[in-house]
Amino acid sequence: MLSLRPIRASAIALGLGLSTLAVVAAAVDMPELDLNGDAAAGKALAEDNGKGNCVACHMIVGAESPGAIGPALIAMQTRYPSKEALARQIWDATVKAPEAAMPPFGKHEILTNKEFVDVVEYIWTL
Repeated sequence: MLSLRPIRASAIALGLGLSTLAVVAAAVDMPELDLNGDAAAGKALAEDNGKGNCVACHMIVGAESPGAIGPALIAMQTRYPSKEALARQIWDATVKAPEAAMPPFGKHEILTNKEFVDVVEYIWTL
């Protein structure tokens, strides 16, 4: 009798390999941006429930109605080795954590590039 186990195992391995390729191909790299933004404008966006709305999920000291879904946005310069690393996380958190609930603000163009840079500048100051 012919066993299908080797064929099934090969099909599963191939499927997993193709899935990995699809995930990598679906990632939209963050473009090269000048990450020197306007922190005041970024703060306004972070607290604006129509745009950035960081406070819907994150606690930000001094912000009204902070959320508790995501981590508190404090000590950011000790948590990220560079502003670019923070920017990449905000651009698309699913790159490092595929199950992340945070929307990919850059990848999905939720924010314009200028708005994105301003939010990064503000969050970097926290």
